[in-house]
Amino acid sequence: MQDWPPAQSPYRRIMLLCGAAIGALAANTALAQSGPVARLPMTAAALPAAVAVASEDDGLGDNGFYLEANTVIRDDNAKIITARGDVEARYQGRTIRAQELIYNIRTGIVTARGKAQIIADDGATQSAEEITLDNSLQAGVAYGFSTVMAPNIKFAAASAVRRSETVNELNRAIYTPCDICSKTGAPKTPSWSISADRIVQDRQRQLVYYRNAVVKVLGVPVFYAPVFWHPDPQAERSSGLLPPKIQNSRRRGFSYEQPYLLVISPSQDLIISPQINSKVNPFVNLEWRKRFYSGQVEARLGYTHDQDIQTINGDLKKIGTDTSRSYVLAKGKFNINKNWDWGFGLERASDPLIFDKYNVGRVYQDNRGLYNTDSRRLLSQIFATEQSDRSYVSMSLLSFQGLRIGDNNHAIPVAAPLVEARYEPKDPVLGGRLRLRGSGVALFRDQSPLSASQPGIDSRRLTGEGDWRKITTFANGLRLEPFIDIRGDYYNIADISAADKKAKSLARSMGTVGMDVSYPLMRNFGNATVIVEPLAQIALSPSAKRDSRIPNEDSISFDFNETNLFEPNRYPGFDLYEGGQRFNLGVRTTVDWGADHSARFLIGRSYRSKKDLTMPVRTGLNQAASDWVTSATISPITGLSVFARTRLDSDTLAIRRQEAGANLALTKLRGYVRYLSDKTDITGVQVRDIQGAGEIYLSKTWGLTFAAIRDLENKVWRTRELGLLYKDECTRLEIVYQREETFNRTLGPSDNVLIRLSLATLGDAGYRDYDDR
Repeated sequence: MQDWPPAQSPYRRIMLLCGAAIGALAANTALAQSGPVARLPMTAAALPAAVAVASEDDGLGDNGFYLEANTVIRDDNAKIITARGDVEARYQGRTIRAQELIYNIRTGIVTARGKAQIIADDGATQSAEEITLDNSLQAGVAYGFSTVMAPNIKFAAASAVRRSETVNELNRAIYTPCDICSKTGAPKTPSWSISADRIVQDRQRQLVYYRNAVVKVLGVPVFYAPVFWHPDPQAERSSGLLPPKIQNSRRRGFSYEQPYLLVISPSQDLIISPQINSKVNPFVNLEWRKRFYSGQVEARLGYTHDQDIQTINGDLKKIGTDTSRSYVLAKGKFNINKNWDWGFGLERASDPLIFDKYNVGRVYQDNRGLYNTDSRRLLSQIFATEQSDRSYVSMSLLSFQGLRIGDNNHAIPVAAPLVEARYEPKDPVLGGRLRLRGSGVALFRDQSPLSASQPGIDSRRLTGEGDWRKITTFANGLRLEPFIDIRGDYYNIADISAADKKAKSLARSMGTVGMDVSYPLMRNFGNATVIVEPLAQIALSPSAKRDSRIPNEDSISFDFNETNLFEPNRYPGFDLYEGGQRFNLGVRTTVDWGADHSARFLIGRSYRSKKDLTMPVRTGLNQAASDWVTSATISPITGLSVFARTRLDSDTLAIRRQEAGANLALTKLRGYVRYLSDKTDITGVQVRDIQGAGEIYLSKTWGLTFAAIRDLENKVWRTRELGLLYKDECTRLEIVYQREETFNRTLGPSDNVLIRLSLATLGDAGYRDYDDR
């Protein structure tokens, strides 16, 4: 049986690195010999070393040279120095090792034979049966060559020619970043590799060129190119291809997207990513990044010229005429001085469904300014902020674009401007903390949300607020926190109706006084610590009065839960406020048994002196006794956390809203699950769904990925995803099937098969999340 790999193949040479070549990385001291050892100090001109090894000072200085071997012979007539037997030479912190080293004093040529190794100062090891270098070390030849460079980058070749300090040429060569040794030290076939007749590493251009390249996966050829190149793996950043995105979907047919990274300068790059589709016209994505001395800009753009697509009688068809379709998602932030910054966010799309049609991700998840919006809403903004130890000021201009069914962008207001300010004096006031707050906003809209024939209400608001609190803790643990909150609002409102366009001004004021009380009780039970903390708050305010002339712009939606149980004013904005006399009660329990294992529970409710019919019924706060709110968070074992938050009807204890979930991060299994049941949604539609995602490894390298959202109320799967995953130290491959059942306006359901491939050192560094776009 023929031995594999063949003795003269690059595979054989690269696998030999499992032994001596890799082991040499740790060998930085002189070799110990059982027999006599010859040591010969020489001048710098005696032997110019090839590559550096020692990062520590070896005491030789810049010109000192050290040679050690079992035997050193100097032939003055032939002007040749020969060292044999475990040779080690050091010069300027550099090391070369071999069984025999010959130096020609006349020509300056150095020849190392017999398991020759050159170890660089960065830890890179070059091994060969024979290495020959000229006197300037600018050129040289090696036979039976192999090298390991950080991070775990390996080349091997039948012969290597060093053209200069920056250019190396390898013949009959192979390249791989994968492990070539098992844990036992035995050779193994790399997950993927590139073999070629010739490989040229040009460090100056930061590129690696291949002639007749063959890409092999698990030793099987899968791709051939007569000419091929990629960025030098040792380069910090270089232009080149990024992992492609391959899909087959009902909406676009077969789709191939090939990103290309263009490094324009050390502070600027551009990703050009054309998407070729079989059913629709090509789509081009661009991602540009630029750093300045005072800040940075990031921008994503997409463009196509095509017809619209709609589902007609169950079939997806093109309709209308070709037109330009595009999107832009950009952000920037810059420093003005120590305390002041300014920035912008730009989000716009020509089509409400352009992100769905062309599978554009990271649209609503990224933060592009001071303010975020919810899903399927775009927000453009420009802002300036000042922040010091005691103050904060922000000024913004905001413009929204709705992408939901029924969104009327003429009825969505523009905020121009929105100003917020806070100031906290350094010294205590009356023994407590005083915080001053100011806010102002001007809102303009073209149309009324109720009728296109009605003008949109324009409003301007100014708010000033003072909040004082003092904390007193007694020796027995009782904690009292009295507080006072005073606020005043001024409104100017115009275009209330088509018949009444005259601006009206009105003012109001409100105040709250109260106290927070807590009394934590602690006890140890073995290794566990239990803290039970009764909580109470009394808040006294005049009864709230709703002025119908004041539009509710910022307090339309909020949930009553444990996070605002002890808030004196539970409304998130300024247009509405909570009044009356109320008494909030709760109990918080914490159990901690070490190693980040703990459990936390809270239950509470709010009581009022009388009903407050200005509070929405769905909040559970308009009655004298509110709904019950509970929350629990448990981390029973390392890698598992579970949470639940529930609101129970005040009379029947029926569940009105419940959210629960778990996060799991174990060796073989990672993922999450979420459950939501909401009978109090602002739309009036009962919501009940469950969703989850994760990955499970069936072996060390093979696994499954999964994700799904199930609408339990309508008994339909909104999305489903199942994928096959392969992952090792240098390769990640996913083949994913996706099914979206939700009928998205006119698009209908969608099936999608996606292939994600990332190869270490080939365009993945710094862009591993690009496939989520």
